[in-house]
This record gives sequence, C-alpha cells and structure tokens, in this order.
Amino acid sequence: MRRFKIFILLILLIYFKNIFSNDNLNTEIPKILPPKIVNQENSDDDFAIPEIKKSGEDIDGEDLRYLEKTYTVMVEAKVDVFIPLEVVSDINIEETIIGNQIKEIPFEIELNRTPEKKDYYSIKYSETVIDIDMDGKPDTYIYSPKYINEKISKDNYVKIYGEKITKEGTHRKKIYVTVEVGE
Repeated sequence: MRRFKIFILLILLIYFKNIFSNDNLNTEIPKILPPKIVNQENSDDDFAIPEIKKSGEDIDGEDLRYLEKTYTVMVEAKVDVFIPLEVVSDINIEETIIGNQIKEIPFEIELNRTPEKKDYYSIKYSETVIDIDMDGKPDTYIYSPKYINEKISKDNYVKIYGEKITKEGTHRKKIYVTVEVGE
C-alpha cells in the first residue's frame, strides 16, 4: 500500500511538472535568479511572495529576459501515514530434551498493534520444519494459527521430537518471523 501511495505521488509530481514547464513552448528557459524576499515584517501571511525582476534591469552585467507569463502556485499536500503491522517481540525458546521425549513448547508473538481486519494477516516464519542438529532429518516443527487477529497471539508452539535428534549438545537456530497479508 505504501509503495502504491509513493507511486501515485510521483505520477502527480510528474504531471504538475509537465503542466507548468516551458517544454511545450519553443523558447529558451530564462535564467533563474535567487529570489529577493519582500519585507516579511509587515506581512500577515506565513510567507511572502518574492519580487519578480523586470526586463532590462542589469544584474551582474547580464540583461534579464521578458517574462511572458508568471504564475503563483499554491499546492496543498495531504499525507496518510500508515504504520505497517509488525512483530515487536523477540522469542527465545530454551528446552532440555532427554531421550525420546516429545515436547510442545508454547510461545507468544506480540505485534505493534491490533490488526484492523479479522482473518486477514498471518504469521510467516523463515522455516517451520527444522533440522536442529543438522543430521539431515527434521526434528523440530513450528505451529501457529492460520490468521492472527489479536495484538498478542498465544496459540503458537514448537514441537520437538527427541527421538529424531541424533547429536548431543546445545543446538541453536535463528528463525525470522514476519507478518504477511492473508489470501
């Protein structure tokens, strides 16, 4: 959505540039000089419109050209700020598995806000089937509900099958969690 708004803003800027550009005329573009600001102390506005130099005035030895048309353009911009839904909690799971135990470890995922649409956003993991001991057989699985509808999702768990872990020791794995738009 944010990319779409930026795209529309760029199209509007290009459109206004084409309307007010001198490209449609077969004349050269006059030299632009830094504006001389009108005395702002006596002005009731937040800003003052700069003076326009008249033709024939000599500035630094150069004659200015005649301005055929002048425009004062006031543009109002409105911006909708959209904060994306994102995971704000880190999840650390530490568990000791002895022998052929099967363990289910629940965990919570906290978002930065409550989703505005129900059954629309889902949790996406970089991996859900994991080979924690790197022996070629998956032994750890991550489960989450299909959709996330609350700020804190509590129905998530990791299931570890001790019988499939062949190497002893401490095993670590980093999994990335993001929020995805449901289909």
